[in-house]
Amino acid sequence: MDDEISATRAPAVAIDHSEPGVLCLRLSGRWMLDASPPSAAKVFERARAATDRRARIESDQRLQWDSGLLIFLRDVLDEAQRREMSVDFAGLPVGAQRLVALASDSSEHADRDLDGDQRSTLDRLGARVLAIARSALDALAFVGEAGVGVCRVASGSGRVRHADLLQLVQETGARALPIVSLLTFLVGVILAYVGAVQLRALGAQAYVADLVSLAMTREVGAMMTAVVMAGRTGAAFAAQLGTMQVNDEIDALTTFGISPMEFLVVPRLIALAVMMPLLCLYADLLGMLGGAAVGVGLLGLGGLEYYHRSLQAIGLNDFAAGLIKASGFGVLVAAAGCLRGMRSGRTAAAVGAAATSAVVTALVLIIVADAALTVLFDVLHL
Repeated sequence: MDDEISATRAPAVAIDHSEPGVLCLRLSGRWMLDASPPSAAKVFERARAATDRRARIESDQRLQWDSGLLIFLRDVLDEAQRREMSVDFAGLPVGAQRLVALASDSSEHADRDLDGDQRSTLDRLGARVLAIARSALDALAFVGEAGVGVCRVASGSGRVRHADLLQLVQETGARALPIVSLLTFLVGVILAYVGAVQLRALGAQAYVADLVSLAMTREVGAMMTAVVMAGRTGAAFAAQLGTMQVNDEIDALTTFGISPMEFLVVPRLIALAVMMPLLCLYADLLGMLGGAAVGVGLLGLGGLEYYHRSLQAIGLNDFAAGLIKASGFGVLVAAAGCLRGMRSGRTAAAVGAAATSAVVTALVLIIVADAALTVLFDVLHL
């Protein structure tokens, strides 16, 4: 039995109960924003749908619609859920079905976000484990692709633009000198002052030079430089590549047959791997100057005495250990920034999250690598 709710060209709903337990709503007419569609609640009331368990929405071929139809369908879906009925939109135009499905997915995601705290601990733990596993697989895939790109460039089959490489060297090297100078000089001052407080009580303040020189060359110089570059350059790499993802520039490179790994990632890896040891050497010297400022200015040590004690405390193996660490840290910082940038989403919020994640990932990798290399160097007596 059909019950026409409105006129022919106006938004109309025909109600059909021919199939037991199924409420069929046939839409016709002009479902536009400027029209006045019927209320979904009133349609269900007039259809006497109390005993129905499923609603099926259909339309004729001459149906005219825009977002006004989607508003009505959303009200129908809400009313059906309130009445514990399932809804079938298979009889609608394909475009309308896709938009309804998209709106339903968005609302489900929002509900899951709002009700996330209501999930069981096991659900949250499982989702976290799956997310970590996906991240690990993405990282392994990225490392493999980057390794292949580096090998291709090293063998001559791949190409790196020299102009891009020189620009990256300048950005990661010369332009980082001011912040590296300030931080490492102050770190040298702090090391010397903390050491002086303890050593002066034993009358061994002359050993401040040994402490600062050895700490800067083996550990602190490389570590502080890597931390600075993680916050300065790693985040910049992630933001640059993430913005390129948003603008579909990386997809365009792939379409033109240009490998994003060779064009974007490999030059950044090379630039940081080359410049980090030089920045580390510079940081070592500035840190020792900071320690000398405290030793000569506060402890009354002679400048020549401080210089000779520093030379006696360190050797080429100490510089080598620090420079090897710095080069490895540079690769890790560049890889973390490029990984998060290449895997970034296509929204402004995703780019910001990628930059933050790049810094956190780089810092974790730096600490883990430093601990591993310190133990290895001790075993090798380096």
